[in-house]
Amino acid sequence: MAAAAAAGAGGAGGGASAALGDGGAIDYSVHEAWNEATNVYLLVVLASLALLVYARRNKRRIMRIFTLPPAAETPPEPNFYDSMKKIRLRQQLEMYSIGVMMRSFSETEVDDEWR
Repeated sequence: MAAAAAAGAGGAGGGASAALGDGGAIDYSVHEAWNEATNVYLLVVLASLALLVYARRNKRRIMRIFTLPPAAETPPEPNFYDSMKKIRLRQQLEMYSIGVMMRSFSETEVDDEWR
């Protein structure tokens, strides 16, 4: 017991080496692992913050990656009301042309009867 007390009071760090019992060599593997782990976590946090700042500044550029380009080979689905307007316009033009033909036909008949 006296030998342990003498070793503990012997100098700075003598207590630690006596407590470990490996002849003065302090095991730093736990400390090194802790330092490496905290360094890795610090790097991950800094990289995440950097990506967040980059994403906020370049939001449009990033969103452009995920948007699909417009399909040129497939025409978009026609609007129902636009197609109905075109059909109605075509019907009106047909009726107008029929009316013009009938008017011109009736005028020629009338002219022939009056002559």
